[in-house]
Parts: sequence; structure tokens; C-alpha cells
Amino acid sequence: MATGFPAWDPHPDVWLLVALLGAGYAVALTRVAPTVLPAGVPAATRFQVTCFGFGVFTTWLAADWPVHTLGEGYLYSVHMVQHLLFTMVAVPLLVLGTPAWLARWLLTPRRLFVVVRHLSRFLPALVLFNVVVVVTHWPAFVNLTLRSGVAHFLAHSMLFLSAIVIWMPVLSPLPEIPRLRPPVQMGYLALQAVVPTVPASFLTFGSRPLYRGYENLPKLFGLDALTDQLVAGLIMKIAAGLLLWALIAVVFFRWAAAEERQNRPQPGLRAMEAEMERLGLRVEG
Repeated sequence: MATGFPAWDPHPDVWLLVALLGAGYAVALTRVAPTVLPAGVPAATRFQVTCFGFGVFTTWLAADWPVHTLGEGYLYSVHMVQHLLFTMVAVPLLVLGTPAWLARWLLTPRRLFVVVRHLSRFLPALVLFNVVVVVTHWPAFVNLTLRSGVAHFLAHSMLFLSAIVIWMPVLSPLPEIPRLRPPVQMGYLALQAVVPTVPASFLTFGSRPLYRGYENLPKLFGLDALTDQLVAGLIMKIAAGLLLWALIAVVFFRWAAAEERQNRPQPGLRAMEAEMERLGLRVEG
């Protein structure tokens, strides 16, 4: 049954959660930071504050009207966009916006710190990523989130929390939980780009709708359930892949630039070598 674009449907619970996230960050910078940082040390850089702000905004964008309304009541393809906004845009921005002292303070319970540090290694993080991808695209699980508000909230919470751990090997602000070396980061991200192509292929090339819950929902933009599923698969395969490969390129060029700076002779050293050569004291190596 085709229908018109859904009317504005605000979600006060989303507004409250997003407001608490932003207010909590502000309180941490103004109230907590002075108790854990030496006097005169800034609580966060402008870059970190900007990243966290955009992360909060993206969280609201993905969780409120119209993305939430379309994704949960009309189209699985928009549901896919919602999950990508959470896991590949909002969470990385929030992690980038978290100063080391704040991450350390949030992980104060020793057991929590040990769990996060263990999961933030290459193999555990990759396994966690695979598990999350499989579970969140399992038909029975997706259909359950459409029927149950509690299951829906738990699903988004699982996506959010697991995404934080999954991004730690690349974006960790803590020296105690070190980032992977750049070449290993590129391999880690490349594997993340490959893994989603498996469920994406089932969505793209399926001959029937996998998610029965979406078959009976109103249709928009002339998309039937099977075409909507195909679009969702393409979004998962192409959009997610492009984001990850773009990040791989950023890691590569930053690594290459750092290597070049490290191997480049310093100005003072070049001047000293020139003076030694003028005096005939240069030793050929």
C-alpha cells in the first residue's frame, strides 16, 4: 500500500538522551576536568569539541524524524542508513571528541577497563564486528525490533556500544589502549570493508524479501519490499565500503607523511653537514 511522506513525528525520548549526552560532555569539561587535570591544561581541544558536537548532532539525526520514522515504519533501506549513521559517523566522531583523561575517567571501574582493552585488540574487535553484523541483519532479530520497542532500544544500544569498541583500534584516545600501527590499521579496516559484503549480497541478490516485518508496512517512493531490500544491500555494500576505504586512504597518506618527515634531515643537521663539507670534514658513509 503506497502512502505519502510521514508527517513530522518528534521523539522526546531521543531529544532527552541526546541532550543528556551533550550536557554530560559539557559538565565533564567544566566540572570534572579541573579535578583530574593540572591547572592550566585545557580540558579538550577545539577539534575534540567540534567532533563531539557533530557526533551528538549525527546521533540525533539518525534517531529522530524523519530517519527513524522512515526506517522503522516504512523502508529497510532507510533503516540501513540509520545504522550506518550510528556506527560509522556518530560513534567515530564521539570517540575522536573524547579526551584521554575523560576516557580514562569513564573507564575507572577496573573490570570495565580490562574488558574494553581486551576487546580493542585486532582479533577480538574484528570478531565483535562480525558478530554485530550477523546479529543485526538476522531476519528474526530485525523483525523482533519492529514489534518490540524494548528490543528496538536494546538493538540500538548494542550497535552504539559495540561500535565504540570496534573503533578503538583505530581512534583510541588512550595510550593504555594503543591504536594499531598504521599498516595494521589499514588491514583491519580493509577486513571490515569486506565482511559486510556477505550479508549485503544476500540483500542485493535475494529473490524474496528476507524481512517479513517490512512486507506489510506502507510503501514510499514506489519501492516494494524486494526492491527496498536490494537498495539496502547496495547501501551497505557501497556506502559503507566507500567510507572505510576513504579512511584507509587517510591512514595511508598520514602514515606516508609521517615516514617522510621522520626520514627527512632536520634543518640544523643539514646546516652542520654543509659546514663540515666546507671545512673538508665531511665523512662519506
